[in-house]
Amino acid sequence: MTRPKVFGIAGWKNSGKTGLAVSLVTEFTRRGYRISTIKHAHHDFDIDKVGADSYRHRQAGAHEVTIVSGTRYAIMHELRGEPEPAFEEILARLAPCDLVLIEGYKREPIPKIEARRLEAARRDPLAPEDPHIVAIAADHPVDDTGLPVFDLNDINAIADFIAGVVGLDAK
Repeated sequence: MTRPKVFGIAGWKNSGKTGLAVSLVTEFTRRGYRISTIKHAHHDFDIDKVGADSYRHRQAGAHEVTIVSGTRYAIMHELRGEPEPAFEEILARLAPCDLVLIEGYKREPIPKIEARRLEAARRDPLAPEDPHIVAIAADHPVDDTGLPVFDLNDINAIADFIAGVVGLDAK
């Protein structure tokens, strides 16, 4: 199986990463592409409700729990003390698609756009230290870079740029 096309969205907490990711998924889907996403969380998270059957299965010690319905399915994999899987392992588990948008995984050597907002938890730029950042999307003027800079809300231009970087075929 060939590795899917990937593009990342990096930035500090509250920099607009999730909003940008959601808008890009919407735009690429509107254009006819099949998009998948991977979001990295730096904290414990749970997509399961306490008391739900699947939660009870996990609490009982299940290694993987799959929930299936007529509209979707989800597989939860409990690490149970094992190390977090490598980025490439997660990528390999995805079904074929046109593009995988990655939120987080700041350190992965993939092309990414840096999201910047004035309200972000930190304001120090990531781009000077990360050669894989190929553009910046900000809600304020940025003039201390040689990279392309987009308005954080100019989703069409950002999507066009990403399509060009990863080589998405026109639909």
